[in-house]
Amino acid sequence: MPLPRRKKPTVSAGSKIPKLTATTSEKQQEEGSQVKRSSSPPHGAPKKRTAFIDITNAVGQCLSDCRPDSDDSLNKAHSLHINIPGRKKGPVKKTAKKTCSTSVSAKNQANLANSSLVSSGGTTAEKEQSGTAEENLREDAPQEDAAAPVEEPAAAVPPAAQEVPAHLQRQQIPGEFDIDSENCEDIYMCPEYAKDIFDYLKQREEKFVLCNYMAMQPSLNQEMRAILIDWLVEVQENFELYHETLYLAVKMTDHYLSCTPIHRDMLQLVGSTAMLIASKFEERSPPCVEDFLYICDDAYKREELISMEASILQTLSFDINIPIPYRFLRRYAKCASAGMDTLTLARYFCEMSLMEMELVTERGSLLASACLLMALVTKDLGGWSPILQFHSGYQMSDLAPVARKLYFMLLAPPDGKLKAIKSKYSHKVFFEVASLPLVDMGILEKALSQ
Repeated sequence: MPLPRRKKPTVSAGSKIPKLTATTSEKQQEEGSQVKRSSSPPHGAPKKRTAFIDITNAVGQCLSDCRPDSDDSLNKAHSLHINIPGRKKGPVKKTAKKTCSTSVSAKNQANLANSSLVSSGGTTAEKEQSGTAEENLREDAPQEDAAAPVEEPAAAVPPAAQEVPAHLQRQQIPGEFDIDSENCEDIYMCPEYAKDIFDYLKQREEKFVLCNYMAMQPSLNQEMRAILIDWLVEVQENFELYHETLYLAVKMTDHYLSCTPIHRDMLQLVGSTAMLIASKFEERSPPCVEDFLYICDDAYKREELISMEASILQTLSFDINIPIPYRFLRRYAKCASAGMDTLTLARYFCEMSLMEMELVTERGSLLASACLLMALVTKDLGGWSPILQFHSGYQMSDLAPVARKLYFMLLAPPDGKLKAIKSKYSHKVFFEVASLPLVDMGILEKALSQ
């Protein structure tokens, strides 16, 4: 029977799939033109958000990697429609995140079922088949959704603790020798690193060991050096500087004189310049250059002092963090739980040792230990205890030679010209320790023999 004009023929269910296959290339061209369309908008239109373009490209790449057979090419076009901006996200997008083989087969079944229902001439068998596919799809979706939390990574097992190198391991301090735990709340005391800090300073002493340099100074002698040290003590008192500043200035003076011969007229300039450098290193508010020129009675010009400052720093290679005995003395006095009067007596012995040329060659930690031992014996507080031996690293046999040198230095008659230190420690602020009688030599030798 001839068909009416302009009337479309009725398409049977059997001829539907070939018809879709025949028009697949046209739809692919249409969809391809939409996918490959430039992201630049027409004049006056708002520009596309880059985030959507990136997401679409990522999904497209995933789908192209899992490309189905040629008969399912239409499904690829439908899958690209899922991620176009403006479309609502359906449950199919969830399945796209799963494995490619499972998601593509489920989508094919759903698309075939939908296309069969749309057709008016579909058979009952195909409708039942499409319904079965639709039910299978609905049954698969909850299973995949329920299985989604299983795919989440489990709690990561902490890796095995790596062994810390030997040089980075913390020292194990016995409980009876632990003197820093009581300051665990004070961040300024650095209780976690106190032992390591002083061990490091003790190691650095090897770099700053001095010798008796007076033989290479043709214009100087020991008396001139002692007079300079006595004058520096007065400067420290007048400017109210820290004791660390005084000790560091003396150390820098000795290191500079051990390397550079100078004339006696320049000795005061060296000492005052060393005090200026030490003040900049230690003090919160160091004196200015004019203050040091004033205490020198304007014997030197500003340019000379600045030139000497550069000469000292270059000679010492700008390494002026020299370990001084005063720091070790305070640390070891804390180990012995010494009172302020005992510590002040040890400071008096230590400051007197600055003027003795024979003690210049001794390390600061050893000198501080000998001074504290002398103070403990004078106060009848015992000798060198195990806790002092642990933190200082010195035994009684190491301290005996230095302690004897200190004793004979204090036993010698005082020089009338060198009275700054004795006058300083005769004040009530310093418990008048300079007026205390010297301990008997027999008592000292008994303590040193233990």
